Amino acid sequence: MSALSGIPRQTDHSWFNPSTWHLRTRLILLSMALLVAICGAVGVVSYASMDVFLTKQLDQQLMQASHGRPPQGNPGGRPDPLDPRGQSIGTLNARILAGRVSSDAGFLSSDATRAPLSPGDAQILSALPPDGRPVDRTLSNGGYRLVATETPYGDVVITGLPLASKQDTEASLVWTMVLVSLGGLVLIGLAGTVLIRRTMRPLEQLSDVATKVSKLPLDAGEVALAVRVPASAAHPSTEVGSVGHALNLMLDNVSRALEARQQSETKVRQFVADASHELRTPLTAIRGYTELLRMTETFTEDGRKSLARVQSQSERMTTLVEDLLLLARLDEGKAPEFTDVDLTQLVIETVSDEKVMAPDHIWQLKLPDEPLMVRGDTTQLHQVLANLLSNARKHTEAGTTVVTGVMRSADGSAVVTVTDNGPGIPPEFQGRIFSRFARADAARSGSEGTSGLGLSIVESIVQAHGGTVEVASRAGRTEFAVRLPALRTATA
Repeated sequence: MSALSGIPRQTDHSWFNPSTWHLRTRLILLSMALLVAICGAVGVVSYASMDVFLTKQLDQQLMQASHGRPPQGNPGGRPDPLDPRGQSIGTLNARILAGRVSSDAGFLSSDATRAPLSPGDAQILSALPPDGRPVDRTLSNGGYRLVATETPYGDVVITGLPLASKQDTEASLVWTMVLVSLGGLVLIGLAGTVLIRRTMRPLEQLSDVATKVSKLPLDAGEVALAVRVPASAAHPSTEVGSVGHALNLMLDNVSRALEARQQSETKVRQFVADASHELRTPLTAIRGYTELLRMTETFTEDGRKSLARVQSQSERMTTLVEDLLLLARLDEGKAPEFTDVDLTQLVIETVSDEKVMAPDHIWQLKLPDEPLMVRGDTTQLHQVLANLLSNARKHTEAGTTVVTGVMRSADGSAVVTVTDNGPGIPPEFQGRIFSRFARADAARSGSEGTSGLGLSIVESIVQAHGGTVEVASRAGRTEFAVRLPALRTATA
């Protein structure tokens, strides 16, 4: 397996890449939340400060308005509490005698006359404590800042100024803060998006490189590991750059390891091919001399058995050498010789051959009504079917039913299945059943030895044809399914 197989895979590395986009979104939302908190704190402090200032200013005006002036023509007389200084439109003046509001109390109108109080206003004013402390009350004319002061003459003078001006000023402040904050949020959001996007760009490049490497088939074959983190994102002087630099160093190391592995595999394949090719000649000679001895010499019973044993083992070794040579050629990437193949007819012929070799098994066919054509190498596809049928024959008892089926799947591909009702394959062996020299002699009964290359050859040939092969097995049912790209359905 690849040393980088654990690198997480992603499908897109644009601005809307899921992982980096979520990170950007969180950063932007965090910045916006922080700005909202700051604006809120500034707004609260500003509003409170303005409220204190305006209240203090209003109280000063209220204190000034609550001090009366002497009536005209009587400078030394008692000040008229309802004719104070500093009056403005909306000012309230009232005098309470014996717990009752005087009849001349009221609001100063724009025409300099007094508008009378409502009964509710009189009741509110009568309840004010005459301690000289300003309080807020809601009257018929709106909110008022009121102060009640007891005079030396035993009556209570009440003066009030409307809160409308203060409330309007505070409302203007609130709207100003809201609009400025919203504008700031928009500007900060845009600027933050650009800044965060620029900051996250090196991470996108790292993620893009890691994803490209994770998709490379590093487990086998020749791999060109040329992808690297750009120099702009691999500068070791920054945090992200140090990660990019380390990733490039790791990729260099992996690339060298892959090259060394490829060279070693190439040497091994070349050795296997050369050795297999060289072994064919002496094996052919052994078989030839064995046949010559059988025809020209007289042997005892034991001698004939020994000679037959030599011949069978030489044939087995020849088969092994041919399998090794075929695998070596497939590993080299030698393309099959593609032609139009009638898969249905090929299955019939292969099953017929196997039926002659193993008449003690029950061989059945499930074929479509029309021939199913595929694009492939007739010889290699025949070997695939022969290996699968031979595998079913060798690893099952006499009397086992082997069903070979041909069908077209929903996606249009051709599917060949070989199913038997034998003892099944252990689950722990199914994951490596297509590996070379993999054998599970205890898994399925049989006395005939095998090299463990048959199913590996099946997988290599099927993959060379752009198909797949799978196995599903349990006690009483084992099925190998070969899927090949279909060419067309021919008419009979």
